[in-house]
Amino acid sequence: MKFPLPLPVGELAEQIGAKLLGDPDLLATGINEVHHVEAGDITFVDVEKYYAKALGSAATIILINKAAEVPEGKALLVVEDPFTTYNNLVWRYRPWQPLQRNIATSALIGEGTTIEPGAVIGDHVVIGKNCYIQANAYIGDHSVMGDEVIVQAGAVIGSDAFYFKKTSAGFHKWRSGGRVVLEDRVDIGANCTINRGVSSDTIIGAGSKLDCQVQIGHDTKVGKKCLFAAQVGIAGNCTIGNEVVIYGQAGVAQNITIGDKAMISAKAGVSKDLEGGKAYFGIPAQEARDAYRELAALRQLPDFLRKK
Repeated sequence: MKFPLPLPVGELAEQIGAKLLGDPDLLATGINEVHHVEAGDITFVDVEKYYAKALGSAATIILINKAAEVPEGKALLVVEDPFTTYNNLVWRYRPWQPLQRNIATSALIGEGTTIEPGAVIGDHVVIGKNCYIQANAYIGDHSVMGDEVIVQAGAVIGSDAFYFKKTSAGFHKWRSGGRVVLEDRVDIGANCTINRGVSSDTIIGAGSKLDCQVQIGHDTKVGKKCLFAAQVGIAGNCTIGNEVVIYGQAGVAQNITIGDKAMISAKAGVSKDLEGGKAYFGIPAQEARDAYRELAALRQLPDFLRKK
């Protein structure tokens, strides 16, 4: 998530009551969880075993709960509760704005785009040219759509990330500061749900097509010209390559990478990274040829046991 204007780290430290360690002249240009940080971003860490990951990341400014050695070119902001400070900053720049009408006045709608009755277009949404938004679709705040995008009836684009921090008091919801980006010529089937990123973008690449009732989790990046059949579920923070085909009811666990032109059979369960250019089958998903050999061997097991 990027800020409207760069924020001096010294000014930020005063605002949040933090002890500043490191370069006081740095500028914060955005805020991101550690998985997606870029130079200029703020991130946070509150568990000592993850200090090295946060301090070694691309983030420029780290909210931390204890003083540590400051890497060159970075600044640390020492606060009692880094997560709450981080979450409050996201709330500051992504405040809740209840809609007062079906199409927000801040939305930008491209020439030739059709929006049917009952569709809801949130604040700061950008929709390109010649798109087709069917009745009762929901396009959440800050979502971005390219040209010639189709969103069928009942689809939800930009729902909150399913992302919680476990605390002694229960599960604390992260504020979803990211967006959903649908690139040119994407088709979204009826009743699909696509969660916006926790702090980065959930992206569906140009030319990709999603059947009905597909779920895409927060911060997942789907490549170009992919094809997902009905009831596919992809968890958060996944990276799916170009021209990947996933058949119906297959599921992909969180933080998975799937290479270009992979093919995943129906009802497969993907629990680890998969190379591109291969076909996969089964639970857990494995190369289809190996899975079929195992099934053939299992069918012979009763005869084998009878002969013993």
